[in-house]
Order: sequence, then structure tokens, then C-alpha cells
Amino acid sequence: MTTTQAIQSRRAVKHFDTNHTMSKAEIKKLFSLAILSPSAFNIQHWRFLLVEDSALRTSIKEAAWGQAQVTDASLLLILCADLKAWEKDPKRYWQLAPKEVQDFMLPAIEGYYKDKEQVQRDETLRSCGIVAQTLMLVAKEMGYDSCPMDGFDFEQVARLIKLPDDHIISMFITIGKATQEASPRAGQLPLSDLLFKNTF
Repeated sequence: MTTTQAIQSRRAVKHFDTNHTMSKAEIKKLFSLAILSPSAFNIQHWRFLLVEDSALRTSIKEAAWGQAQVTDASLLLILCADLKAWEKDPKRYWQLAPKEVQDFMLPAIEGYYKDKEQVQRDETLRSCGIVAQTLMLVAKEMGYDSCPMDGFDFEQVARLIKLPDDHIISMFITIGKATQEASPRAGQLPLSDLLFKNTF
């Protein structure tokens, strides 16, 4: 499958085969490719929480207003972000870069993020959005379907998963074998309504 085909065929799927499991090799491939996604300052803010415990998934389903894909999909991923990743040993993000690059980037990271909580939040969510799309396209190329989700009680889920205080939840992504095709696309806006040049 080409990237173009994956983009065209990727849809938000709600109905999954409850008997299908993904192999450890497939899961490793999925995340090994996802972490190659770009992130602000290469900080890789994303934190992947795979929920494998069935009782916990049932509790999370309740917090997601009973949406079946939470328990039915092969994988339930809670995509989180570390708001303070920028200050946690930042030299590791640039350890393979030349010294002159490190000498520039490390002070730049601190200058960009320090005492700027909105920037910290915005950048982590942008990075999570990028890695989420990568995950869904890789899943499609592997023959799986997916569903990005924000229809749940964020605070309740945070308590259930014991989310650290300096982390936030970006979204859920469920991945598995679809049992029903997605409905036809509801209607894409024409490109002329979305693409502008130079100014609005």
C-alpha cells in the first residue's frame, strides 16, 4: 500500500473484531515507525499507554460513554504527553548531533519553554497530533483500521490510569480488525474553501 492509498483509505472505524489480537512483532513495528515522527525540538513529548488489562478497559469504556471500540479493538492506546519533557535531561534529544548543534539547541529549548505553560501544552499537543496520524497510517498499511477518540471524560480516565501530574492526555487511538466498513465520507470541503495564498 502506498502512502497515498493509506491516506485515502484510512477512516475512523467503530466496530472491531473482538477475537483478533495483534502479535508482539506487529505492535513493535507500529510503535517503532511511529516514534520516527517529527516533534518540536526533537523532544518526543509523546508517551504511549497501551491498556491491556480487560477490567481497566471496561472502566475506561464507562468513562467513554460506552463506546464499544474501547474494549473491542485489539489495541487501546491512550496517547499522552509529558509537559515537562523539555527540561528532563534535554541533552539526550541531541546526543548524536555535533557539539556545535548541541551548544545551540539546548539553550534554545530552555529559552523557548521555560515559564511558558501555554507553549509547553501547545507544543506537546502538536507533537501528539503528528504521531497520532503516523500511527493510524502505519496501522492502515499493516492491514488494520483505527479510530482517534476524544469522546471521554479526561479527568476520570486520568485517575484510572494514574496519570502523572506533569502529563496530559491527548486522545485515544483504537486499532484492530474492522468488522464493518466506515460510512461513506460525510462531505469534504472543497479545497478552494481551505487553501489560501499569501494572505487571507
